[in-house]
Amino acid sequence: MATRVECLFCGIVAGDVPATVVLDDEHVVAFLDVRPVFKGHVLVVPRPHHVTLPDLPVALAGPLLVAAQRVARAVVDGLGAQGSFVAVNNVVSQSVPHLHVHVVPRTKGDGLRGFFWPRQKYDDDAEREAFGARIRDALV
Repeated sequence: MATRVECLFCGIVAGDVPATVVLDDEHVVAFLDVRPVFKGHVLVVPRPHHVTLPDLPVALAGPLLVAAQRVARAVVDGLGAQGSFVAVNNVVSQSVPHLHVHVVPRTKGDGLRGFFWPRQKYDDDAEREAFGARIRDALV
């Protein structure tokens, strides 16, 4: 299990690791996944290091869910998606051992089936930043 010192997401939260941040408040940070299921795929993480949802203090559950709700609305409004897929993995399929909520923009016929998540790449940093700006601008 990773410690806070070696946690990639803790590095992003601290500003030590570069990321395309779309939301940053006192409780959570949300940023674009570097290996998105679809472009605009956002990870919402609590600022303090907690590995799984059962580890999360109750006081942070509300702020985390509210942030995920805001991001889910923003990927629809900002990217023109028809909806979103929101998910949390606990240990299994959790590539970074820091609790994170996936918010994936969805469009009918996008090819996502069940839990098979093909990954995409942004063409370049400018495209990734443009997706991040669209989501940031749509946050309410």
